Amino acid sequence: MSEKYIKDIAAELSLPSRGVAAAVELLDGGASVPFISRYRKEATGSLDEVAVTNIRDRINQLRELDKRRAAIIKSLTEQNKLTDELKEKVMAAETMSVLEDIYLPYKPKRRTRATVAKEKGLEPLAQKLFEQGVFDIVEEAAKYIDEEKKVANYEEALSGARDIIAEWVNENADVRAKLRTLFFEQGVYRSKVVRGKDTEGIKYRDYFDWQEPVKSIPSHRLLAVRRGEKEGVLMLRVAAPEEEAVRILNSYFLKAKNDAAEQVRLAVEDSYKRLLSLSMETEVRIATKLEADREAIEVFKKNLHGLLMESPLGHHRVMAIDPGFRTGCKVVCLDENGAFLMNETVFPVGSEAQMELCAKMIPQLVERYKVRFIAIGNGTASRETEEFVRGLGLPDDIHVLVVNESGASIYSASDVAREEFPDFDVTVRGAISIGRRLMDPLAELVKIDPKSIGVGQYQHDVDQNLLKESLDDTVISCVNQVGVELNTASKQLLTYVSGLGPTRAQAIVAYRQEHGRFNSRDDLYNVNGLGPKAVEQAAGFLRIRDGANPLDASAIHPESYSIVERMAKDLNVRVGELLRNDQLRSRIILDRYVTDLVGRPTLEDILQELAKPGRDPRVQFEAFSFKKGVTKPEDLKPGMKLPGIVTNVTKFGAFVDIGVHLEGLVHISQLSDKFVKDPNDVVQVHQKVEVTVLEVELDRKRIALSMKRDLQQHFGTKR
Repeated sequence: MSEKYIKDIAAELSLPSRGVAAAVELLDGGASVPFISRYRKEATGSLDEVAVTNIRDRINQLRELDKRRAAIIKSLTEQNKLTDELKEKVMAAETMSVLEDIYLPYKPKRRTRATVAKEKGLEPLAQKLFEQGVFDIVEEAAKYIDEEKKVANYEEALSGARDIIAEWVNENADVRAKLRTLFFEQGVYRSKVVRGKDTEGIKYRDYFDWQEPVKSIPSHRLLAVRRGEKEGVLMLRVAAPEEEAVRILNSYFLKAKNDAAEQVRLAVEDSYKRLLSLSMETEVRIATKLEADREAIEVFKKNLHGLLMESPLGHHRVMAIDPGFRTGCKVVCLDENGAFLMNETVFPVGSEAQMELCAKMIPQLVERYKVRFIAIGNGTASRETEEFVRGLGLPDDIHVLVVNESGASIYSASDVAREEFPDFDVTVRGAISIGRRLMDPLAELVKIDPKSIGVGQYQHDVDQNLLKESLDDTVISCVNQVGVELNTASKQLLTYVSGLGPTRAQAIVAYRQEHGRFNSRDDLYNVNGLGPKAVEQAAGFLRIRDGANPLDASAIHPESYSIVERMAKDLNVRVGELLRNDQLRSRIILDRYVTDLVGRPTLEDILQELAKPGRDPRVQFEAFSFKKGVTKPEDLKPGMKLPGIVTNVTKFGAFVDIGVHLEGLVHISQLSDKFVKDPNDVVQVHQKVEVTVLEVELDRKRIALSMKRDLQQHFGTKR
């Protein structure tokens, strides 16, 4: 079955079968997606992470299908119902729904109306009616009157027989397939407000009397209306054209025009209303919810990727300020590596005496701890604090920056934060997180549950297991793409490195604490719990700056060191010289080093790494400032142009922070002068943009923005 699956996956994903087979073999051998896509290009034909992830997910789905297939065959065998024809159908089923349809007539059931009727001995009557021959149905039904079996009269006998026929209709795989198509192609979602919930559920008013085709409903609307249903505000149903459904059923089951056929017609109608329509509605709801979940999770993944790959400030001393009004601002200073130096509480917004003290203290701390960057969280009192600090007359080389603090409060109250800083309260931990977020967003954000970072769309409404798997994939991809400094990385960051995980990450931290810094990637073999396989998977993604081997600071895998050493030997130089000399590298002829195991893709990667060893793929850091004097929604006017930072991208547009404590929405129709289908094609999280204010609704706390260049018609004036 695996060979067939490989061909199927290759066809579905438009990938070469050889590459798919190699990826499956490597995955089965315990290799990670980042390792396969980075270090096994010759085997897979240079499949990227997306392709390898899709192969992994699809082979897992197909194997789950196989498990269910085996369970069904076992059940049929135990029931003595497995025939060659039935087995052939089971083995040929390509989807779970088709497989379950085949099994449905044989599936052990709870007591149903049909079960009760069979217990009363009415199955022969049902069979005779189902054949739709000409006979006196009253006379035939009267034969089944039996006080002991509780069949009081011929009407009860016919009713029971119809119940049996209704179940046969419901269990017919061909009919279910046709109705499934009808529901998905012509079905409609409908919602109405629950009586008395008009005021309480006003945020769902767009769905109080709403309908939309199943096949075209956007994921965000489906998740929104389902949330309204869950909160008891909306009644939600799925329905297909009933006349067409009944026509399909009648055309399949009605074979004559007589009294028996009329009984079948009644049974078919009952089957649709009582069984099939509800079953199909459930299938539609499950399938469309799954698709909506996948779309919402895909949006979340893209947003999370943008946030994790945000530009790092790097190794500079930082003062971080967690702003606040009543309780003041928590100030911390961090060294070049993010280590805590000090903390204090100041009041840039308060009494005159408090503000005077703050005005003296901040410059003193900047000078004492040689701070070059001041990071201010973007929460309450952020803009007021920023304006106060900027007005202190600090030296020109001191940069004041506003930092997105989403998730900092979650981190500050977490077990991770308590473990790192057991002697500090949550406010100090939060300020530390803000400072580190500026220095290296990725290293800090991995300490927070991705769902709490605030860049998702209905993240609490989607399948939580699927969400976790997808977000973990995203974090793993980003961490391994950037690489991790082995001697300074936190346990949380190391956890996401290929081949490690929580236990091995903790073992590495414990080794550092006991033995000091790692001098070579070879030292990894000395860590308890890290066998050769784990080291193979992890080594290329771990960096050692100023180590014994200069290649340990690069993404070149240790298994390829001998290739680099041969290159250096052929040029009669040392390896370190290759890292510093462009002219030497230009003399390397890659074809000389091609072998059965190492091809051009790996050699080209090696050459790129020699040019920029350990290069951070994230874009270079650029300072950003909000517009001066615009600090609250009341300051906004239609037509005003402002700098902003994208904080969240959804299917219907992008949310932008413009520094007024309330994010504005750039609707998908306002993202570009051209038609936009997917907002992610235009913007990504943490992108710096220029927006124009369209409308401000203070009572509804809504700000409408635009990124269109030509807005003269909207405002009636030329730019």
